[in-house]
Amino acid sequence: MSQLRVVFAGTPDFAASSLAALLESHHQVVAVYTQPDRPAGRGRKLTPSPVKKLALEHEVPVYQPQTLKDAEAQAELAALNADIMVVVAYGLLLPQAVLDIPRLGCINVHASLLPRWRGAAPIQRAIEAGDSASGVTIMQMDAGLDTGDMLHEVRTPITPRTTGGDLHDRLAIQGAHALVSVLDELAQGKASATPQPPEGVTYATKLSKAEAELDFTQPAEALARKIRAFNPWPVAWCQLGNDRLRLLMASVESGEHAPEPPGMLLAHGDDHLRIACGAEGREVLCVSSAQLPGGKAMAVRDLLNARHARLTTGTRLGQPESQQGDSL
Repeated sequence: MSQLRVVFAGTPDFAASSLAALLESHHQVVAVYTQPDRPAGRGRKLTPSPVKKLALEHEVPVYQPQTLKDAEAQAELAALNADIMVVVAYGLLLPQAVLDIPRLGCINVHASLLPRWRGAAPIQRAIEAGDSASGVTIMQMDAGLDTGDMLHEVRTPITPRTTGGDLHDRLAIQGAHALVSVLDELAQGKASATPQPPEGVTYATKLSKAEAELDFTQPAEALARKIRAFNPWPVAWCQLGNDRLRLLMASVESGEHAPEPPGMLLAHGDDHLRIACGAEGREVLCVSSAQLPGGKAMAVRDLLNARHARLTTGTRLGQPESQQGDSL
């Protein structure tokens, strides 16, 4: 089978899964491009990306340019004489001059069913929106934002228990396997690309910590989806007195209930907190996993067994202690 000379460009764990699959394939990874080392941890020590760590373990040359827009960086890439460039969550824009350098162009492993969820956070936005399925699209890159022709698609279901972390890990593995298959087809001249349909385009905006705070006047279903989507990052949270309670897994209790102030802790079940929500507080959000300030993430049943005084019926989540009596 024909072997391709591959330049790989990626940065986080999701990309490292694809690089690992390439390193185990018969294709030759001649170089890796990744973001410059960033400060991390309490000491803010410069830390290499997961992709860089993996590349160094396999003695693959690593390049970390600040940009690929200047002529020097482009000449350095061209000198590698690659057949193709594989891009997975790299984090730098590739100008047309870079897309044109490899003989077979550049392909991208994108974690959505394009054209739905183009952009930065497709995994989390799919769960948050209530999509029933997600997947990976491998596309031939062009100058647009995830607009290139599609070479391959893999689908996977999103269930009422799927978290952002679950879907991330599943798609990382599926995308890595699909990538090697596409490269094999390209090497044999058997790959065919299909233009993305013009309808169904959505954009997955970048996640922010600011949007992780929960508003209990929102519908229970929307809150449950956000909690699952934002696990493990940025993690949905609400005010618990003057601290933050982080919520990691939730579902919706069926039926309409007597109105209560949104955010009110209701009589709890054996293994979940029940929180009034919705505009009139007639819906109930059931939280089964949470993290108290200074503690570790755990099943709510364990928190309740500890008889934590701050999780008692009548407590109003989403308000500081100074406002707890205002609307009870």
